Amino acid sequence: MNATVAKERSALDRIFDPFIDCLTPEVARRIAAVRADEETTALLDALAEKNADGTITPAEREEYELLVTAASWVAVIQAKARARAAG
Repeated sequence: MNATVAKERSALDRIFDPFIDCLTPEVARRIAAVRADEETTALLDALAEKNADGTITPAEREEYELLVTAASWVAVIQAKARARAAG
């Protein structure tokens, strides 16, 4: 792991860990199990395909980037929730 990634991870830990520490193991398991609904998943897939094809509009790209960013944050929270649920 390079120094930049380690520094970013440390900053994320400082932001998220106090919230994760508030979770009971059951709530942590429920957070870890949350999945996007079918409509959101289909939209993300369609925008990803358009992005790969180079046919995405500026407005679609903005929405796609927002969804990818949100999914990344959710993934971090879920990873921390899984660790909390494990004990």
